[in-house]
Amino acid sequence: MPASSYPLLDLFLTILYVFLFVIWLFLLIEILIDLFRSHDVSGWMKALWLIFILIFPLVGVIVYLIVRGGTMRRHQQESAKAAQQEFVSYVQQTAGTSTADQLATLATLKESGALTDAEFEAQKAKLLSQ
Repeated sequence: MPASSYPLLDLFLTILYVFLFVIWLFLLIEILIDLFRSHDVSGWMKALWLIFILIFPLVGVIVYLIVRGGTMRRHQQESAKAAQQEFVSYVQQTAGTSTADQLATLATLKESGALTDAEFEAQKAKLLSQ
């Protein structure tokens, strides 16, 4: 039987190696996406990073994460914020309501007693921050 000739520890090590390879591959893809979307890195630096990562794959990924990990996080946050703003504007456009309409609705709810002053101010601040 082929299964009996493959010890359990070797099986666990194989699973570990596959898992680490998948993590490395995911990081490599994220790094390449970040590298080519970065506007704060010149074309030559992008080429140097790419060559470094291709020549030294494991070390290159680790060094990139150490050197530009914070920038990667900031780029992802900015991208998520921009996507959220686009979604909110799309929903408002599709629903036909503007911020002024929503503020008028909040004022009506406050006057009717459905909202307290604190709730009104919190919702107003949330609308105006969008």
